[in-house]
Amino acid sequence: MAINRRDFLKTSALGLAGTVVLGSCAGAVKGDKKTQYKTNPFGDGDIRIAAIGLGQQCRHVSRGFTQIEGVKIVGCADVYADKCTRYVNEVAEWYNEQGKTSDPVKVYDSYEAIIADPDIHAVIVTTPDHWHAAIAIAALNAGKDVYLEKPMTFTIFEGQELIKAVRNNGRILQVGCQQRSDSAFQHAVKMAQEGVIGKIKTVKAKFGAPPTPYDLPHTKLPAGLDWDKWLGPLPLYVHYNDDMNPPISLNPRKDEHCWGAWRWYRETGGGFTTDWGAHMIDIAQWGIGMDGRGPVKVIPAGVDGAEYMTWIYDNGVVMTHEDLPVSKENGVRFEGEKGWIEVTRSQYHTNVPEAEFKRPEGAGHYEQAPQHYQTFIDSMRSRKDPNATVEVGHSTCTACTLGNIANEVKHAINWDPDKQVFVGEDEVLMNHRLVKYEYRKGYTLG
Repeated sequence: MAINRRDFLKTSALGLAGTVVLGSCAGAVKGDKKTQYKTNPFGDGDIRIAAIGLGQQCRHVSRGFTQIEGVKIVGCADVYADKCTRYVNEVAEWYNEQGKTSDPVKVYDSYEAIIADPDIHAVIVTTPDHWHAAIAIAALNAGKDVYLEKPMTFTIFEGQELIKAVRNNGRILQVGCQQRSDSAFQHAVKMAQEGVIGKIKTVKAKFGAPPTPYDLPHTKLPAGLDWDKWLGPLPLYVHYNDDMNPPISLNPRKDEHCWGAWRWYRETGGGFTTDWGAHMIDIAQWGIGMDGRGPVKVIPAGVDGAEYMTWIYDNGVVMTHEDLPVSKENGVRFEGEKGWIEVTRSQYHTNVPEAEFKRPEGAGHYEQAPQHYQTFIDSMRSRKDPNATVEVGHSTCTACTLGNIANEVKHAINWDPDKQVFVGEDEVLMNHRLVKYEYRKGYTLG
């Protein structure tokens, strides 16, 4: 991943100061489910999709969508002009490789222009995290369905507002938690929920370290990149570095030298806690029956006797962030009274014969496999919820974010997952930027 000049394990001071008090949010995430499922104009015809944010993840996701019959990618937008040109060419190449005809991909000058186009049925949102909520809510309000990359939002408040936008507009939103559509993870969760390994007491989840303060040097801005628009609603200016939105070249052809480094810094991302954590904590909470809820207490490593970052749930399960004993990869380990299951993207292990599973061969590139994207398309046609709903995405994202908050404040925090508030009048927590921050002037949430 070419993550140079970063020590993710170092201890550091707090990043940006919080600015806004989040009051009681009891009921704030409840939308009007009476209008949950509205029809779309495509009927049995093609579903027309546009992509917003055209980096490496978008290219993987989009290639997956091109494999689905009855789906056409017809539009795109990005703050970096060269990425738009590259995307138009690549979509045509992907369809051509499959022997399919495709409509020309239209380049829009903004995401607002995409969501204003009545010929677009859905959008793929694969921007940096701090843009997720604003773009998704605007699209939902305009009647579009949304495929939204993980982590679902940058702040807890944004997640609460996104739930309301989905439910009150009666739209479909699928969060990009591909492991929900992976047969190995599905089987592990099924075994855990059915008690095959006995009552679960502990879960181990491995995903990586939290973010650190921004420390990259200033480098020259590439031509065609609107850095101010890239920053968007973020309240404080962060100078450009060519690791943040890596420059590309069309002639000669040269793609990004690394994944965008914005995720590794507190000012612009959530580190591995929200990157891989959004996948692994998602599976962990699904397996222990905490979908749509979350932990009641989070303890940072080294505090109150906790050796590892720890999440405690009101059903008695304790989840820790630590290495998996067998696989040594990012993944999840369920530990029950009768045995254990350990699952990653490439491995599956258990000491309980009834829980064994053989992973299918020939799955191909993980991010490009069409299963999860097919689920979104099926939900669009049926108007039924997908397997990674907005509520699921919010509960997972909140658990990740609470971990980052606890790591910064260096003490245990208590959380009410039903009322969506901290337990206790701790103004530092209530004012934390990862709970809610004021958008920069000129930007609004949706």
